[in-house]
Amino acid sequence: MEIVKIAISAFSHNDRTREILGLTTELTWYFTRVAVVSEDRKENDDTYPSSDKCWWPTRIFSENWNDSGDHRNGSKGGMWVLEQKLDQPLEEEAGKMSHLYREKKFSAFVLLGLAFQSLGVVYGDLGTSPLYVFYNTFPQGIDDTEDIIGALSLIIYSLTLIPLLKYVFIVCRANDNNQGGTLALYSLLCRHAKLRTIPNQHRTDEELTTYSRSTFSDHSFAAKTKRWLEADSFKRNALLVLVLVGTCMVIGDGILTPAISVLSASGGIKVDHPKMSSGVVTIVAVIILVGMFSMQHYGTDRVGWLFAPTVLLWFLVIGGIGVFNLCKYDSSVLKAFYPPYIYRYFRRTKKTGWISLGGIMLCITGTEALFADLAHFPVIAIQIAFTIIVFPCLLLAYCGQAAYLMVNKDHVYDCFYRSIPERIYWPVFLLATLAAIVASQATISATFSIINQAHALGCFPRIKVVHTSKRFLGQIYVPDVNWLLMLLCIAVTAGFGNQSQIGNAYGTAVGVVMLVTTVIMTLVMLLVWHCHWIIVLVFTSLSLIVECTYFSALLFKIGQGGWVPLAIASVFLLIMYTWHYGILKGYEFELHSKVSLAWILGLGPSLGLVRVPGVGLVYSELANGVPRIFSHFITNLPAVHSVVIFVCVKYLPVYTVPEDERFLVKRIGPRNYHMFRCVARYGYKDLHKKDEGFELKLFEHLFMFVRLESMMEGCSDSEDYSLYNRKTKRSRDFQMKDIPQTSTANNDIMVSVSSGDAIVPVGSSRRAQTTVTSSGLDSGLTEGEIYELEFLSRSRDIGVVHILGNTVVRARRGSSIMKKIAINYIYAFLRKMCRENSVIFNVPHESLLNVGQIFYV
Repeated sequence: MEIVKIAISAFSHNDRTREILGLTTELTWYFTRVAVVSEDRKENDDTYPSSDKCWWPTRIFSENWNDSGDHRNGSKGGMWVLEQKLDQPLEEEAGKMSHLYREKKFSAFVLLGLAFQSLGVVYGDLGTSPLYVFYNTFPQGIDDTEDIIGALSLIIYSLTLIPLLKYVFIVCRANDNNQGGTLALYSLLCRHAKLRTIPNQHRTDEELTTYSRSTFSDHSFAAKTKRWLEADSFKRNALLVLVLVGTCMVIGDGILTPAISVLSASGGIKVDHPKMSSGVVTIVAVIILVGMFSMQHYGTDRVGWLFAPTVLLWFLVIGGIGVFNLCKYDSSVLKAFYPPYIYRYFRRTKKTGWISLGGIMLCITGTEALFADLAHFPVIAIQIAFTIIVFPCLLLAYCGQAAYLMVNKDHVYDCFYRSIPERIYWPVFLLATLAAIVASQATISATFSIINQAHALGCFPRIKVVHTSKRFLGQIYVPDVNWLLMLLCIAVTAGFGNQSQIGNAYGTAVGVVMLVTTVIMTLVMLLVWHCHWIIVLVFTSLSLIVECTYFSALLFKIGQGGWVPLAIASVFLLIMYTWHYGILKGYEFELHSKVSLAWILGLGPSLGLVRVPGVGLVYSELANGVPRIFSHFITNLPAVHSVVIFVCVKYLPVYTVPEDERFLVKRIGPRNYHMFRCVARYGYKDLHKKDEGFELKLFEHLFMFVRLESMMEGCSDSEDYSLYNRKTKRSRDFQMKDIPQTSTANNDIMVSVSSGDAIVPVGSSRRAQTTVTSSGLDSGLTEGEIYELEFLSRSRDIGVVHILGNTVVRARRGSSIMKKIAINYIYAFLRKMCRENSVIFNVPHESLLNVGQIFYV
């Protein structure tokens, strides 16, 4: 701490440096932390360098870390050691914003308000199930009124076991910082075990404030499970495929939910006009669907305030109608709360009763959407909404319909609308249509979000993503996916034309998603929650018994519409896995063919070329090392820019990366090479927005890096820093022993590295001063440092060129036929159809330079 205080006072005499004094004070805790942690690591961790190496502030390492952050032992040659010391992986502080990401505490009044709002986003799909459950349970009609009691008992306990107990009170707790869905659970697992197949993650990413994870003993059952998963790439790939299957089924829900909800709601027209043909109902449903999908580009921000009141009114109305029917028709149906009626139902109906489980399962559809739409509300608010409003109203609605059917069992086809009192029929019909639209909207929005998450994890092609709200970043619109969903939804609605077959398809999709969630939850309970294996076994066994029972009934309905979600999921799975496979192979090729930094340094400061004024941003997937595209560029062109910045945009298995921790900047090589690296990190909920802010923020952080780097180097010039000087000298001596003293140039390089390759954390860009002039520079800076800041500013003003690789990935000769089909045809087709990187990064055509190259993988 004393070192930092002296450094601050040494620089505070200048007016210009006082402007960044506040930022320096902000970073005081960081330097103290580095010093303390580093000393502690030296003494207690054998994997870190010995005590004669410099740890503060340059953090020079002698071991070898590969691009994925794994440690490799073994001695290498001197030039290899030189490269490792000149291009160290990026380091970043952690903890300065952790207080902003702790779970918030809400008052009771605020929680009730959030619970009210969650009704419109989370429970719309689950709330529209009473429109079609009894018809899909008894598509052939009701033979015995006792069957109604048995079916109602199954509905009651299905709602109790799966949505209430499993999802609301257990699965929703397994969220990734309040993010739900299969991909969020997968990201949560990836932070606790090395499960990602693309090895672009580094240990510094684990220091993000949002990169929360727990630790466990090496001898625990969780540690054994972790080692078992990490030991074999087949298991990691199998888990990824399982997650993608669940994701594809959720996308299938985005097609089937609007179809069955809107078609069921539109069916109310035929109840009041019995002579109307089913084709008219289908046409009305298609018109509503076209209008709903056509309005998606406006987003839900303008009409979202109507969702919660609409759904709340819907639940109160169906609950009230249920009470009315119980009082008017037959209240004896309440004996369905007695579980033995389930046994009697199966004993009496046998196989027919077993198959009817496929229809009963529709009462819990929307539960998977409940978990996927978890993002904007705390779990406690969702629990309050379900237990106080949703669960009681649904039970009353189903009991009321059962009471009506006890007297009118021939009306099972449209029992919901026929059970409505005549005086309020049309208002309820209108409300049902609005509720169906809200339910569909929630599912469509969840589909957009899931596809964006899949893209961030490298499992979906690059597509256009549009923000529909200035206030809420999470509200997005994906045009291509929207129109595809509309076409498929219309095809399903018009193709089947009845609720029964669409219900069979819907149930199949929901059943698969629930099974996938159970498997992933088992791993979460072991690796994240560290539950005892007996508790995990009980949860998994009970869940699989219930869900496999339902799924076995759905197998009988595959030929009656159940094949639809399987076909849709198969196509999306082929697209997603093939894209991921192509991305993985391209990354592996680039990782293994990256250029040796020692070769770059051997070219000299001019890189053996003419250094033309300007800045070149070289985009690459690599967060460490010089990409192959750069060597390809400089070997084919006679000039390169005076400032070269290697830019890597990568997504991490976290839901978001705070703005203050997004950019990592460091220097590559000696100062006179003017080469830097910038890594922009995003979470799967973040969006690399199409604006000019990215380039601006990049340069803000670059200038801040140079300023802070200069301040840190200045500390070593003072006699008050004898401890630091001794450590730096020992570090330099250690480096010299390992590198052959073949020339004076080598010595010069090492001096530059020890004093100029410090890894400096960059603070908030809001305080960065990006305009550098000679009159505004700190007098405490040396002439060379002032020159560099002015040089960077002039180079930026002259012009910035974005250098992107136009890469063609091909399967090498001798590859299997399946690999050639996947890479040369499917992946190549997807690359042609998806958006270019230049569009994603919003690069103007006049500043774009594409470098073509072919990767044989």
